[in-house]
Amino acid sequence: MTKTAVKSIASEEDFDAQLPIPAGYRLLVALPDIEDNYQGTSLLKTDSEKHREYILSIMGVVIDMGGSAYTDKERFPSGPWCKVGDYVMFRMNTGTRFKVNGKEFRLMNDDSIEAVIPDPRGICNV
Repeated sequence: MTKTAVKSIASEEDFDAQLPIPAGYRLLVALPDIEDNYQGTSLLKTDSEKHREYILSIMGVVIDMGGSAYTDKERFPSGPWCKVGDYVMFRMNTGTRFKVNGKEFRLMNDDSIEAVIPDPRGICNV
């Protein structure tokens, strides 16, 4: 999901006014939507199960970066670990969690990214 795709959730003005701009070395990451059904079944998940999956999410898509993200040459000698639009993996409960128009986001430090995910479709929490 890109910043443009996230904007389709609400009007562009509402979205821009509500979505924070990451400061310093922080990244803004959108969490993927949680499926209503268990994979491969018609069995519905409870609201508490879907909430648990959001909280324990380990991946998302980078939609914005603060101006100082990945600029420390000592900590990131080979350059940025990811870029806007990348699906990334991080530890559970990483960052500051919040919602905008029902969509969950996280603000996290640039060094919280543990991997870039080329194809996120097959990855799930264990």
